[in-house]
Amino acid sequence: MYNNTLVARITSEWRRLLSLTIPIVIAQLANTAMGFVDTMMAGRVSPNDLAAVALGNSIWVPIFLLMSGVLLATTAKAARLFGAGDNASIGPLVRQALWLGLMFGSGLAVLMWNAKPLMHWLQISPALIEPAMGYLRAVACGFPAVAVYLVFRCYSDALGRTRPSMVIGILGLLINIPVNYIFIYGKLGVPAMGGVGCGWATALVMVFMALAMLVWVRWAPYYQGHNVFARFQWPNLSMQKSLATLGVPIGIAIFAEASIFSIIALLIGGLGANTVAGHQIALNFSSLVFMLPYSLGMATTVRVGQAMGAQQPQQARFAAFVAMGTALLVACISAGYMTWLRESIARIYTEDPVVLSIAAALIVYAAVFQFSDAVQVTAAGALRGYQDTRMTMLITLVSYWGVGLPIGYILGLTDYLGTAQGPAGMWQGLIAGLTCAAVLLGFRLRHISNKQIVQLQA
Repeated sequence: MYNNTLVARITSEWRRLLSLTIPIVIAQLANTAMGFVDTMMAGRVSPNDLAAVALGNSIWVPIFLLMSGVLLATTAKAARLFGAGDNASIGPLVRQALWLGLMFGSGLAVLMWNAKPLMHWLQISPALIEPAMGYLRAVACGFPAVAVYLVFRCYSDALGRTRPSMVIGILGLLINIPVNYIFIYGKLGVPAMGGVGCGWATALVMVFMALAMLVWVRWAPYYQGHNVFARFQWPNLSMQKSLATLGVPIGIAIFAEASIFSIIALLIGGLGANTVAGHQIALNFSSLVFMLPYSLGMATTVRVGQAMGAQQPQQARFAAFVAMGTALLVACISAGYMTWLRESIARIYTEDPVVLSIAAALIVYAAVFQFSDAVQVTAAGALRGYQDTRMTMLITLVSYWGVGLPIGYILGLTDYLGTAQGPAGMWQGLIAGLTCAAVLLGFRLRHISNKQIVQLQA
């Protein structure tokens, strides 16, 4: 009888988790596909345009992830309020999150607009700086709007409504393709802009997504009880501080993980074009697969936050560990397919035998770290639900920058522990860093979940 009850409980939680996760996955894949479309369409214009878009992406995407992480505080806080049935406090929270998003998005846009000194410092070819800056400045114009979109998305996700972001993400992708065509090639009276046109298309899609989400939240009956648009409210310093205190560590943790891949790409840049190409293929595909556990982690934040708001720490812990088990199951499937089909996957990108061989070998390493990645990203999502973000940030920084990067550098680029292994050594360092993060975040989650149960019983 007990076993039947446990199975029924796991099945019920699993269904709720997947109902949140699947739309998030689709939305994330749609957003990722926009970058793929930009790269593909710019590449058809000229190698210079492709390089400019690639350079611009390497700057704005990590910045976007930083901002996304900061605004995820909205999900954590709104989910807890929703679980507690405190609907009256949700409206003011969202209004303050909108102010935070607008300020953060505008500030980052200004930094991106003035990124030229960074490009000179990185010794980017002068021929690429102007088109890359044109692309980056165009994208920057959409950052305040995308910040608004992220806040409304986080609010909707916190209520368990993840379908809007899926629908709007798909529409954004569908709009991005023809708008890219218009701005890149100069149609309908618009001058041809080449790769820079991709930036303006991206900015317009950001504005569309913000307006679409605003309209959805403003008029859909489900959101009306929270009175988000009931009145105007100036920024409140204490609420802004509360959101930033929770959100900035999330943003730094996500940025630390994303930026280490960029650093590795720079470190192996001197090993030859074939090596860099093979690394890029493995990285691109593994980033695509990462959307599965990442989306699961976002859904876990909602489930844990709602349970904690309802004063049900046992249910919060149960939801967290069901999510962890689900993530490991997904990792088993993805790792198996990546190992089995590694050469077929690499062949999607290239037919060059040397690049193919390098990429296929690195995809095996990507398959191995699926398990560590699944655990660490799900544990981090659960800890966001507990609103425990500072320690998550510290663990992430130590694991990636204190463990993964030094080990990767030693194994890949030095002879301290034998012959330098090149990109294989760097990827071994990634596995070490992700494994360290998985172990430490797993222990942290266990500690926090038990602590919350004890505090409620006291």
